Amino acid sequence: MLDYPSLAALAAVLREGGFERAAAVLGVTPSAVSQRIRALEERVGATLVVRSQPPVPTEAGARLSAHMERVRLLEGELAADLPLLAGAEEGPATLRVAVTADSLGSWFLPAAARFSAATGTLLDLVLDGEDHTAARLRNGEVLAAVTADPAPVSGCRTRPLGALRYLATASPAFLARHFPQGVDAAALARAPVLRFDRKDGLQARWVEETFGHPLAAPTHWVPSTQGFLDASLAGLGWAMNPLPLVAAHLAAGRLAELIPGRPLDVPLHWQHARLGARLLEALTREVAAEARRSLVPPA
Repeated sequence: MLDYPSLAALAAVLREGGFERAAAVLGVTPSAVSQRIRALEERVGATLVVRSQPPVPTEAGARLSAHMERVRLLEGELAADLPLLAGAEEGPATLRVAVTADSLGSWFLPAAARFSAATGTLLDLVLDGEDHTAARLRNGEVLAAVTADPAPVSGCRTRPLGALRYLATASPAFLARHFPQGVDAAALARAPVLRFDRKDGLQARWVEETFGHPLAAPTHWVPSTQGFLDASLAGLGWAMNPLPLVAAHLAAGRLAELIPGRPLDVPLHWQHARLGARLLEALTREVAAEARRSLVPPA
């Protein structure tokens, strides 16, 4: 039989990002958490977590953590049906979901709000780039993910959501100052560009697809979806912004496209664990419904 207190310690360390945080959640000492994981490693005969900051699971640790998170979800669903089974200290179930910052800022939250209102479930949202969220699902950190990766994760269901459309936008004043003769490769090399973080390659991808060469330009780093939009409006730089966020600003003339009619569509997919189906299927329905309203239909 599996040692579930030890599995819970492992999952908590990876979920909370440290031994002390896991201890606080579990109501034990950090030493107890460490001892439980060490005993589990001895039983499995393999290292389960790399003691770094934050801790990182090994392949075996990721599999065991994912199993424990799914057990927690199934227990939460069972407790909802049979309340007397739940301990007095237990609250509503929590789903840990990986989502891109742009999806969170532009279309995902209405789906999350409807799901939580209907089920009483809490959400623990983990932000990462669209090319990296599937890895969070693969290593057991989350139970569902919005991802650009169409390859199914083992033990998960996947479905296409549509594409999040991005437009290369800037304020009219910025365009007049940096592109007086129009947008071309030479002007783009001089004009400041906004990037979210070092994983953000959307601006470079748009330039590559539009002009056929890499982007090399002065860069402002703005790690916030709303900050990205505000920086664009303020004339700090040009950027790829999600259409749902900029449509009203384009209509009002507060922003303009660098080259009209040249969008960049990023296909998104929804993947979720097969177990714990009731809550995950409920969330899937809301996510799919909101995607139909907000995203470009799948090709």
